[in-house]
Amino acid sequence: MRNDEIKALFDRQAEGYDTQWARLAPMRDALHFLLESVFAALPADARILCVGAGTGAEMAYLAKKFPVWSFTAVEPSGAMLNVCRDRAESEGFASRCYFHEGYVDSLPGADLYDASTCFLVSQFILDQDARAELFRSIAGRLKSGAILASSDLASDTGSDEYKELLHLWANIMSAADLTPERLQQMQRAYENDVAVLPPTTIASIIESGGFETPVQFFQAGLIHAWFSKRICSGL
Repeated sequence: MRNDEIKALFDRQAEGYDTQWARLAPMRDALHFLLESVFAALPADARILCVGAGTGAEMAYLAKKFPVWSFTAVEPSGAMLNVCRDRAESEGFASRCYFHEGYVDSLPGADLYDASTCFLVSQFILDQDARAELFRSIAGRLKSGAILASSDLASDTGSDEYKELLHLWANIMSAADLTPERLQQMQRAYENDVAVLPPTTIASIIESGGFETPVQFFQAGLIHAWFSKRICSGL
């Protein structure tokens, strides 16, 4: 998907986004629970870059667990960023946040961060070189050895396993058995609008963006998550 298409899509979904995806909340909560341990060794005053921050779910979780951490929310959808800002204000951590409407490469200043999140973002970039460039831009804003935690939909779409996982995934989101037509529609969307790639391929893309070999620490359905440290070579 093009950047303008992605922005328009999330602008439309912003107001009801959390309600729309409420059925996936247990997976999100499990990911955040593990994320806490991934980031456990960060400094007490760590600065976190949240790429594609959306409605601010991971920021809210981390802000409660680490009361001195500060956050930079990078989000191209102004409507989503407004929801994120409202959440930060209502939950009392807005004073520790900077909100940037745009992309990592348009983020002002030259500050480096202790860690970054990038959850369910890179999957919307269909070109693999451009996808690697996203991770490269994140690496450029991180300290040496800083941790990236990222997640995306992932599977080998040509495998029998994917067919079973896709059906399971569709049922999770619909709360009911889907018609064959609806399942085919979702499969076409994942083929044309979302870059669902094998986990090993996504890990290679992350690594090519300037990170050590990623470690997968989470899977739930089609969602996979990795953590990796930023390296200095070539950056």
